Amino acid sequence: MNSTSILTHLGTAAARPWAFLVLIGYAVLWLALERETLDWHGFATLATWAMTLFIQRSEYRDTQALQAKLDELLRANDRAKDELTTIDQKEPEDIEHRRKAEDR
Repeated sequence: MNSTSILTHLGTAAARPWAFLVLIGYAVLWLALERETLDWHGFATLATWAMTLFIQRSEYRDTQALQAKLDELLRANDRAKDELTTIDQKEPEDIEHRRKAEDR
């Protein structure tokens, strides 16, 4: 597994519900072990992390819904290229490279 693949998997993992459990566990441990250091900067850090997870989750949901719609359109159009139905499993750089090659 290369570094871009790892980054893609981490981004997808951040959109899963258990990522919020990790955040809550982190906050609980912080409160239990370092209560005196949890000042407004600490709350800002936790709030930033939470908002990042909310945004990631929302984007992931929208992407999956869009992908399902596109997959259905590709299946319905008999002139569509079959390999496009699985392009979402490739790394973003590979997809970008393919799009640039198609434009030529």
